[in-house]
Amino acid sequence: MARNFAQGIYKPKNPQKYVGIGSIKYRSSWELTVCQFFDDNPNILEWASEPLRIPYFNPMKNKKTTYVPDFLVVYRDKNGDKRIELVEVKPKSQSLLVEGMKPKDKAVVLVNHAKWEQAIKWCDKRGITFRVMTEQQIYKR
Repeated sequence: MARNFAQGIYKPKNPQKYVGIGSIKYRSSWELTVCQFFDDNPNILEWASEPLRIPYFNPMKNKKTTYVPDFLVVYRDKNGDKRIELVEVKPKSQSLLVEGMKPKDKAVVLVNHAKWEQAIKWCDKRGITFRVMTEQQIYKR
């Protein structure tokens, strides 16, 4: 059964903050919400969508391939310090291994973890933080 996901091109209200190349593509309503947050938040200094490619080893396909994180964001934290984060937007169900999980779902989580392990290494070399944002962080009250 096909699922309908919100997808499209985001048009920023504050285009001077967007430092990515090309159109801002969102592939879910959660990514759209994150785009709107980055665009509207005055503490966000710069941001980019699908900004880079990180090589990683896919354990399910048993080969090297490429991971494209969702966002790179530069912001001022609550202390006024400048921070840089690489951000991935993912459902919590695709982030954690849970006992009794179907093999197909487990495979998705294992591949995500392989991607994120390489992203963390990439970020650590550059003094950047890597974050996975799930629905819990995106829609936190």
